[in-house]
Amino acid sequence: MICFAIATDYLNRRTKKMTKEEIKELYSMRDILQRYGLPQPNRAGFICCPFHKEKTASMKIYKKDFHCFGCSAHGDIFTFVQLMDGISFKEAFNLLGGETDNSFSTRLKIYHAQKEREQKRKIEEKLKRKRDLNCELIRFYQKCLDRAEPLTDAWTDAYNALQYQEYLWEVLNDPNECYEVIKQLR
Repeated sequence: MICFAIATDYLNRRTKKMTKEEIKELYSMRDILQRYGLPQPNRAGFICCPFHKEKTASMKIYKKDFHCFGCSAHGDIFTFVQLMDGISFKEAFNLLGGETDNSFSTRLKIYHAQKEREQKRKIEEKLKRKRDLNCELIRFYQKCLDRAEPLTDAWTDAYNALQYQEYLWEVLNDPNECYEVIKQLR
């Protein structure tokens, strides 16, 4: 109940209409991709363009905009929504929460989007801490292997622990698997 009171208080303090710039601050291109159920970009930031048929990724996804090197489609989040849905700018603006009224539903959308972004930031921080710890443990077990006499109990324990940490390194550095592992380790 306290959370709802805080949310309501926050929403009540927000009295001005959402502008185009505020919507751009609220949503990243990755949020828009997720909204349409499209895959997240690869490490280089590319996805297969949804506007033309292709087998290789040719659309570069930046933080606030996109560019396709195959069909030359480019623009910001509004342009992407316009092209995906075949709608006008005004309809895309309204679809992303830029309603011209100051309704409770608009303010609630803003609040939920900000909370979701904060949760993603916390998950990324947790993932970074896990990666840092993993690197430290790999270095530690490598030193243990160098110091221990081969095939002794200490050497075997260090070898097994190192193998496990190397496995975790692969998992933590694969974007598709790391979020599943974090959920399991909670």
